[in-house]
Amino acid sequence: MSQELFKNDIVKKIVEKSRVIWALDVSDSLMGWDIEVSMPQEGAMERGMARAELQAIGQSILKSPELRSLVEEAEKRIEELNDYERGLIRVLKRRIKIATAIPEDLLKEYFKTTSEATIQWRIARSKSDYGIFKPYLEKIVDLMKKFAEYLGYEEHPYDALLDLHEEGFKTRDADRIFNVLEPGIRRTLSVIQIKGLYKPEHELEKVEYNVEDMKNLNLELLKIFEYPLGVRSRFDVSTHPFTTSMGIRDVRITTRYEGKDFKRSMYSTIHEYGHALYELQIDERLSGTLLATGVSGGMHESQSRFWENIIGRSRVFAEAIYPIIKKHLKFVEKYTPEELYYYFNTVKPSLIRVDADEVTYNLHILLRYKLEKAMITGDVKIGELPEVWNSEIERLIGVRPKSDSEGVLQDIHWSSGLGSFCNYTIGNIIAAQIRKHMMKKIKIDEEIMKLNFKPIREYLKEKVHIWGSTYEPKELLKRSFNEEMNPIYLLEYLEEKYLKV
Repeated sequence: MSQELFKNDIVKKIVEKSRVIWALDVSDSLMGWDIEVSMPQEGAMERGMARAELQAIGQSILKSPELRSLVEEAEKRIEELNDYERGLIRVLKRRIKIATAIPEDLLKEYFKTTSEATIQWRIARSKSDYGIFKPYLEKIVDLMKKFAEYLGYEEHPYDALLDLHEEGFKTRDADRIFNVLEPGIRRTLSVIQIKGLYKPEHELEKVEYNVEDMKNLNLELLKIFEYPLGVRSRFDVSTHPFTTSMGIRDVRITTRYEGKDFKRSMYSTIHEYGHALYELQIDERLSGTLLATGVSGGMHESQSRFWENIIGRSRVFAEAIYPIIKKHLKFVEKYTPEELYYYFNTVKPSLIRVDADEVTYNLHILLRYKLEKAMITGDVKIGELPEVWNSEIERLIGVRPKSDSEGVLQDIHWSSGLGSFCNYTIGNIIAAQIRKHMMKKIKIDEEIMKLNFKPIREYLKEKVHIWGSTYEPKELLKRSFNEEMNPIYLLEYLEEKYLKV
């Protein structure tokens, strides 16, 4: 079917040559899903070996003279190509550059160091002892500096790392959005605390639920969203909820059940549904190509945040699904839909990023962004990190960690490198931006009240999903919404929701 889109003879050869890379990506996704969902514990070593071997095959194909020659030849005729053909060349060029830029011995050192660091991070966190993890983080930061030099950059070494996770995103982009977000969010938070309407805690957070009842609630919500369970998708359980795709006809999500505070499981499910929908609504003609996946981590996060926060935490959604929740969780009967809404939207300056509400969340990301950039430039020494962390989070959010596990050791991300945290804020901004534009075309609240999500899904498909990775993130935003990423939309959304009551 991809032949309908790829008509140039050279590009057709590239599609065929790169299909094995696509197949290896699918295989790695499937093995990764199995590790989290069903692999026996002792399978880890051999699974790691198998994934490494497949990774090596993919890298050798990307570095092959034949593929590089085809891509270079296609580039010479770039003006003759259509948008899909140009998109494929862009994606392949990017992957070839990354595959060839990092020397093999440096890559091996990276995998060895990060494998050890992940284990040492777990030990350090369990003992709340940063000293255990510190030497590994020093090695990782040194490796990241070398990666940046080999990958190349124009303005700032951290740009090379940001681009690995969000194509085309640079330090100046991050500075621009955080310079707007920080004062706006802190001002909004201050007013919320003064008004006292959105409480920092709710008694439902301590109420226990039956796991089977919670599973049935999640399944009914997915049915309402028209998630194609069993046809093109799965729904399973894992320690950390995630989404993975083995092609646009096999997308899988997971959730977790902690036994209390039911919104955590419910919103994990809704969040992952947003990721899955992106993959499920990609143009079927892109199937089997490197364009048949979401374009970036930030754009993907915008879809999950849209469903989790913009839809899922809205007042009208709480009212619409109240009867469904009450049917599965009998203890909810003593609460009104309005009380449920405030349970869904507690606002509490807290130490732990993954538990943060949508008001304070991006301040957690700002903290990590500033520290990562400072580590790369050497402005913050690795030994100083815990104290700098503690002081900065206290300045930003007003709380100070009492231990390393509450502070510098809370995220696993640094055991595998730097550069990925900004994706979360990018996602939050774009989600609010999409909401604003969607409101011009769709009466969102009316459709939510009817539990009719088809118009919303269709809008997201037209503007974002159908294109897969055809356009880089910044270009996709401009094509679909005629503007660049704008943090003002996120501030307006937060102010409208939390201050105009």
